[in-house]
Amino acid sequence: MTTSADEGQFLNMLLKLINAKNTMEIGVYTGYSLLATALALPEDGKILAMDINKENYELGLPVIKKAGVDHKITFKEGPALPVLDELVKDEKNHGSYDFIFVDADKDNYLNYHKRLIDLVKVGGVIGYDNTLWNGSVVAPADAPMRKYVRYYRDFVLELNKALAVDPRIEICMLPVGDGITLCRRIS
Repeated sequence: MTTSADEGQFLNMLLKLINAKNTMEIGVYTGYSLLATALALPEDGKILAMDINKENYELGLPVIKKAGVDHKITFKEGPALPVLDELVKDEKNHGSYDFIFVDADKDNYLNYHKRLIDLVKVGGVIGYDNTLWNGSVVAPADAPMRKYVRYYRDFVLELNKALAVDPRIEICMLPVGDGITLCRRIS
């Protein structure tokens, strides 16, 4: 369930390339991608990190502290949608994020996108993890799959189709980890 090492390295380099300073992460788990992000940000960089389980986040927190980047992280425990709704209500938050990484409940990815598009700046990037979903997105519908893969497959397919036709973004799907789709906001 954690971000793969190659994906962590990729995110770290991407954040440096785009000079990200204000970021968000939805779905933290034990914090590997969070650590990769924090290490890439400048000293005054910020990450709003959200997860429904603070205990998992706290498992990785000693490593984040040892790396000296815990001051960059604001952690919020609970569902992300209510937090996003509050952020979207305040127009000063619109276009304020350089980078947003989503690796959480796949059945809400499209709901997240509807909110995040207002929060990421033009030229900023939203990264959706697991967009290849164990290869199931290219498998025939009747192919054998694990139960949880089959359950979330349609949600991931729906997101992929929606991103492909969203005129506000340009996308690039990469076969890194379990697939990451980068969405650069263009309007």
